Amino acid sequence: MRRREFMSLLGGVAAWPLAGRAQQPAIPVIGYLSARSAQADAPMVAGFQDGLKQTGFVQGQNVAIEYRWADDQQDRVPQLATDLVKRRVSVIAATGGTARGAKVATATIPIVFTLAGDPVAFGLVGSLNQPGGNVTGVTFLSSEVEAKRLELLHHLVPNATIIAALANPTSTLTDTPTRIRNLQAAAQTLGVQIQVLNASSQPEIDRAFATLVERRVGAVIVAIDPFLDSRREQIAALAARYAVPTIHQFREFAAAGGLVSYSGDVVVAYQQAGIYTGRILKGEKPANMPVVQSTNFKLVINLKAAKALGLTVPPALLATADEVIE
Repeated sequence: MRRREFMSLLGGVAAWPLAGRAQQPAIPVIGYLSARSAQADAPMVAGFQDGLKQTGFVQGQNVAIEYRWADDQQDRVPQLATDLVKRRVSVIAATGGTARGAKVATATIPIVFTLAGDPVAFGLVGSLNQPGGNVTGVTFLSSEVEAKRLELLHHLVPNATIIAALANPTSTLTDTPTRIRNLQAAAQTLGVQIQVLNASSQPEIDRAFATLVERRVGAVIVAIDPFLDSRREQIAALAARYAVPTIHQFREFAAAGGLVSYSGDVVVAYQQAGIYTGRILKGEKPANMPVVQSTNFKLVINLKAAKALGLTVPPALLATADEVIE
């Protein structure tokens, strides 16, 4: 055999594995879209990946995940969603209120949301049982949770007749007006008054807390919002400075020094979102997958903060807490 023929044959043999690999199907790619930062979302990402694993998908083995973080800058969400659509991901996991931006970006790529609110009112699905379209996901029970937070705060501070709701009026990721209406309806039942304190920047949060004394506010409910979530250290410090009890959604607030947090179990919700994402990768259609309503709730009480405020937490309430920070 001539040298040229031998080298040609050798080159062909060497190419066989490459040709084989080229014919293998590419693994699916999930787009993970968050209004928060990678650090803040770490527990949620772990829950999401666990849900995926329950359906047989493991990141780096048979599925890839493209992460997009808005880093608490909600104006970045539309562009990040568009970027994932251009990437032609198989599914978009739209977390923390980013689903609206994802839905605007695509009407064909399946979207799985995790939302602390009503997805019907938010315009994401036609109904909880029959979402229709390309969107489904997991939601926390909004109106019930708002009323429960107010009730918990009323138990802790029974003499507070005026309770402030700290809210971000510029948020496009949460349905703030609906939440305020839910709070006001619950307040009428308890015989207390809700005053709304608007804040969409760090200085405005400072100014809002500075008005508490003149408004005779006895406690504060911090509304759900990515920007306010990102300012939990500032809010906890101001609550301590002005000696005002606060209630929040996420445990991180209570860990930062807030009095109490109460919400659906976020990690469990993200696990369910991971399961739904895996099921869609296996061929199920979002239109036929009912929205999951979270029924797992967590109450966290910061006993150290209560003592600093001179509050006595009722033993019955302590007994029902999922976690007590001392």
